[in-house]
Amino acid sequence: MNADQTQPQAQPRAPGIAIVTGASSGIGRATVERLLRQGWRVHAAARRGCDVPGAVAHAVDLTASEGVRALVDAVRPALGGGERVAVVHNAAVMESDAADRIDESTWERAMRLNVTVPALLTAALADRLGPGSAVIYIGSTLSEKAVAGRLSYCTSKHALVGLMRGTVQDFFGRGVHAVCVCPGFTDTEMLRPVLDANPGLEAALTANVAFGRLIRPEEIADLVAYCIDQPMLNGAVLHANLGQRET
Repeated sequence: MNADQTQPQAQPRAPGIAIVTGASSGIGRATVERLLRQGWRVHAAARRGCDVPGAVAHAVDLTASEGVRALVDAVRPALGGGERVAVVHNAAVMESDAADRIDESTWERAMRLNVTVPALLTAALADRLGPGSAVIYIGSTLSEKAVAGRLSYCTSKHALVGLMRGTVQDFFGRGVHAVCVCPGFTDTEMLRPVLDANPGLEAALTANVAFGRLIRPEEIADLVAYCIDQPMLNGAVLHANLGQRET
């Protein structure tokens, strides 16, 4: 091939409909804003709702079975079938528990929101995911390692990687890809109360980050948007943590 000859490049498909959970704050809210700017029609689900202009907000409690059903019933009519859809499973809870200190109701709530809800929601929308669709699971650095005192969070985020990999196998050949994005220490409403309640913890955490700072939610949202457009990443576990010191 001559230097002035180029292969034709595949044109990216136009944005379609996105469903983002945990959309009221942090990574979820930043993802809603990012996808709206890109031209997606965004359904934003959160217990507290979502006030981002342009998003279709759904105030639902996904820890309850009726909350998942309500969200599915609300978004399915907008999905005609065969359309490009992006589902971003961001809703999660981080409890304080340990292998020798487990509260059953707290454990089950964490597992439901962090793992069961993404599985149920993906299954309920599966027949509406046309070619070019994407299912993005928001994991964590703790999807592949652990810390003390966050047992249900570590366990559920590990499980989310398995859920993503199973999704890849079950959707094989459909033109739908799945990715697990694993943020590091991100300055969100989930992490901030922990930092504020423990003086010196933020400095201790960022001392083990190569760039010496917390990640901004907008940075993770940019990565999520990229993953949605990249079927070559099907099955990938992407760690976005600014580089962490291994201990």
